[in-house]
Amino acid sequence: MKLEIAPVPSGGGRPQVTPPDVKLLTCIGEEGVRKMVSDHYDLMRSSEIGGMFPRWDKEFEAAKLRSSDFFIQVLGGPDYFNQNQGSPMLVSRHVHFKITAQAREIWLNAYKEILPKLDAPEEVLVSFWNYLNIFSIWMVNS
Repeated sequence: MKLEIAPVPSGGGRPQVTPPDVKLLTCIGEEGVRKMVSDHYDLMRSSEIGGMFPRWDKEFEAAKLRSSDFFIQVLGGPDYFNQNQGSPMLVSRHVHFKITAQAREIWLNAYKEILPKLDAPEEVLVSFWNYLNIFSIWMVNS
């Protein structure tokens, strides 16, 4: 499976994001999404950008929950994120973090490691990758 990282456009533009194939949720279920996010966060915690993630275990687990709620919602599942956090507004929620193109690549590379391990068809995984790849450009703010 070929997962390439798109460059961040110069000038800070926000490319059009295509929603991911909701079949990922069907294939791995809510618990699979939660495990995917948990595994990703665990990789992030020990990465070069680990300082952006909550330091204390309780807050770290809460961040995993918020993120998995978001992805379950994006994948057509229940709107847990909206129920618990309100409208996503992820750009404004991440504004207090210094997110560089390099930090984005570290974040995406962790998903490149995790996605091939999921029990879902390649085209479904690539659809989710394409969503992450482009959506993550929106978070770059430095």
